[in-house]
Amino acid sequence: MNFIETRGNDTQNPSEVTFSQAILSPSASFGGLYVPKILPQLGLEFVEKHLTSSYKTLAFDLLKKFEIDIEESELNEALSLYDHFDDPLNPSPVVKVKEDLFVQEQYHGPTRAFKDMALQPFGSILSSIAKKNKEHYLILAATSGDTGPAALNTFKNKEGIQVACLYPSGGTSDVQRLQMVCEDGKNLKVIGINGNFDDAQAALKNLLSSNTFKEQLQKHGIKLSAANSVNFGRIIFQIIYHIHSYIELLRQKEITLGEKIYLIVPSGNFGNALGGYYAQKMGIPIEKILIASNENNILTQWINEGVYDIRGKELILTKSPAMDILKSSNIERVLFDMFGSARTKELMEDLNTKEIFTLTQEEKEQIQTVFSAIDSDDAYGASQIKTFLENGYLMDPHTATCLKAYELLKEKPLKTVMYSTAEWTKFSPTVLNALNQTNIVYSDKEALETIAAQYNAQIPQSVQTLFSAKIIHNTVINKENIEDEIIKFIQ
Repeated sequence: MNFIETRGNDTQNPSEVTFSQAILSPSASFGGLYVPKILPQLGLEFVEKHLTSSYKTLAFDLLKKFEIDIEESELNEALSLYDHFDDPLNPSPVVKVKEDLFVQEQYHGPTRAFKDMALQPFGSILSSIAKKNKEHYLILAATSGDTGPAALNTFKNKEGIQVACLYPSGGTSDVQRLQMVCEDGKNLKVIGINGNFDDAQAALKNLLSSNTFKEQLQKHGIKLSAANSVNFGRIIFQIIYHIHSYIELLRQKEITLGEKIYLIVPSGNFGNALGGYYAQKMGIPIEKILIASNENNILTQWINEGVYDIRGKELILTKSPAMDILKSSNIERVLFDMFGSARTKELMEDLNTKEIFTLTQEEKEQIQTVFSAIDSDDAYGASQIKTFLENGYLMDPHTATCLKAYELLKEKPLKTVMYSTAEWTKFSPTVLNALNQTNIVYSDKEALETIAAQYNAQIPQSVQTLFSAKIIHNTVINKENIEDEIIKFIQ
């Protein structure tokens, strides 16, 4: 299967590329993204076939449906990384928390967040291609807190790979920051920036499309790629766990084959939601995808009003920081799929130059056939964390944003899966304040130990050891100095 460009072709790039080409060089014409030329159709027979399959078997079969140009041995090696999750057969369990509500726990991997589900196998595949081609790659990652640790973990000490990871200084939890700055791989560079995630992501996109930056890399024999969800190598693995959600409800005899379900996704960069959208288009019986936002409610406005407007908006720092994003990259892939490349290019150029784009009434209605959206604030999230723990379930603040969508957006009495994208351990001060209904400033270590003692919660060894680990990366710079800092790193 080949991949095409969301904003059309500029005649300088190939009009179609293979999967391996798309993941090695993810920047497409006019600053666009790569998408599959055709989505494979699965049907209910695919679902039924995998009722007794392991997660790895399901993933392998789905990847083969895309006919990607990756050898089976490389796919198996990549998928074997799920063996290092808490349960190798079921790395992302689906847990019942209400009669009609289930949580897919996506945090059972090495960095305790959902980015491991995609970045572990994706990193393995990208590394194997680079090694086979005898090429040297610089992988860029911009993170609001979870992509960075997962990317650093998967690419650590990989042959032919260097990683430069950008994170907003002061914009992550202590655990997320320590997961990055204590990584000791010799091929890794972690850079804090004086800015927010949007600044980090904008810098990444600018570097991906900068000819002068690429020329600098070429002098050192280095090519450029990215670990963010602008790279379809991330997205293809994010489709799988939505299919897994449906199969799990069948296994638990909560639904019958063909019965539709709702998905609730706490959304920042929209990659997780996009995976659900593709799963629905490929034939999984999904009634609708409900989008939960925090106070940075740009996605709620886009879906409900048909307007994406960031004029004069300042990013609000919330207790669910992985969702503190104003420019969500993956809405572009939805726009392309629904409205084509010419309209996508027009809308994205409006956003880049005018900081606003507006859909037509018909376009808005088309978006709303698939998505509904709502936003909540920190106080709401705190109340949900407390309520659910009183009923025996401990969740993080991102998961808590989903509950408002569950309460207010469902139009039919269907079973619902919401996505828990991070373990509570990554945001323990917020969780402890929610449980105690206070605003005390706790260190992560203090909050972790208090919750573990009072609520008999388990702290993974990988998190416990962070607080005694040596800090390797101390760099914090202004965003205009990012390119120079990366050039110094590769030299």
